[in-house]
Amino acid sequence: MLIDSHAHLDDERFDKDRDEIIKDLTNQGIELVINPGADVASSVKAVSLAKKYNNIYAAVGVHPHDAKTMDDTTIQLLSSLANNEKVVAIGEIGLDYHYDNSPRDIQRKWFVEQIRLAKKLQLPIIIHEREASQDMYNILKNEADGNLRGVLHCYSGSLEMAREYLKMGFYISLAGPVTFKNSRVSKEVAKNIPLDRMLIETDSPYLSPEPKRGKRNEPLNVRYVAAMIAELRGIPFDEIATSTSKNVKKLFSIK
Repeated sequence: MLIDSHAHLDDERFDKDRDEIIKDLTNQGIELVINPGADVASSVKAVSLAKKYNNIYAAVGVHPHDAKTMDDTTIQLLSSLANNEKVVAIGEIGLDYHYDNSPRDIQRKWFVEQIRLAKKLQLPIIIHEREASQDMYNILKNEADGNLRGVLHCYSGSLEMAREYLKMGFYISLAGPVTFKNSRVSKEVAKNIPLDRMLIETDSPYLSPEPKRGKRNEPLNVRYVAAMIAELRGIPFDEIATSTSKNVKKLFSIK
């Protein structure tokens, strides 16, 4: 059984068949899915899904694109949502300097505030980083105090930077891009990071892996990510499935 450690099943692209997809996950070899929020509204939806289905867990947080909408009340709302027993992390939070939908100083401010909320609540964080590697590293280094843990989701950075995050105790999650023909860096990361610190995900409905590119991504496609990593490492598929599932349960304290 596989675990999809990051999928946005609350997304409107699943409105027509969400229930069918979730109910069929076990039949498709997917034990459970972590559904992170990207703003307050999607965080509320994520919690609602997690409460409805035993095999869905939620994270609550505000993505850097929407950092400009945040204030102290937002933090209070996230804290309240996180009280639900099916909420296992604060996320998806971080920095995105590719689109700059929110000013960079605002992104940094509210990323730090959400990290501190996670530490206060003793929850891990789910981290989004795009073209902001140095600021990301600096913030995580500054905030790491023994109480901070989490995962770099859909990791696209270098092996060298991945090793720095591993030293800080973070996990690295790989998604559909590792299956792309031109993904040399992602493949290098997949081959070399320790199996006991690796997660796999789909980031559904985005980033469909080969051979599903161009179509809506779904949690069952996490099998293609697992298969590629197994091939790259020269080990059985089941070893990837067992290890990454164990890591998800450890990081997110799922029994």
